[in-house]
This record gives sequence, structure tokens and C-alpha cells, in this order.
Amino acid sequence: MKRERDHIRARFDRQYRKIQPLVPGMASLRKPGWMIARVSLAVTLILGGFLAILPIFGLWMIPVGLLLLAIDLPILQDPVARLMIRGRRWIALRRRR
Repeated sequence: MKRERDHIRARFDRQYRKIQPLVPGMASLRKPGWMIARVSLAVTLILGGFLAILPIFGLWMIPVGLLLLAIDLPILQDPVARLMIRGRRWIALRRRR
């Protein structure tokens, strides 16, 4: 079980490192002392994503919030890592066309 958890954590970390260059300041959000800020920002983004009908908010806020929440909640790391992999593949396919 611990070995599987380590594998999931390693995959999440790899995917996180791959998208870090695309978003400036993302590396600083992983610092250990930022847990309260990360969780509150993640919850705010997820709730704001559900208000996507308003002009300022959008559906993009939900995956970003889940990504931030997955840093502190290991149960979310596997599904979020899978979504990052699928998202990166989808973007790569769109760029090729």
C-alpha cells in the first residue's frame, strides 16, 4: 500500500513539474508553510468555477482549484495526475492538427 502511494505521489510530482513552467509562481505554492493559503485559494477557485455563468468566473477555475487541493490531500493526487496527463495529451493532439 505504501509503495502504491509513493508511486502515485511520484506521478503527481512529475506532472506538476511538467506544468510548472507554464504557470509563473506555481513553484512557490508548494512550500510547506503555505497549506492554509493553498486550501483556501483552492476552495475559492472551485466555488468560483461553479459560478461560470458570471463574466469574471470560468470553468478553468475548477481544475486549478483541484490541482492546488491535491497538493495537500493525497486522495486527490491520483485522479488529478490522470487528468493532467489526459489534458496534456489533448493539448498536444490539438496542436498537431
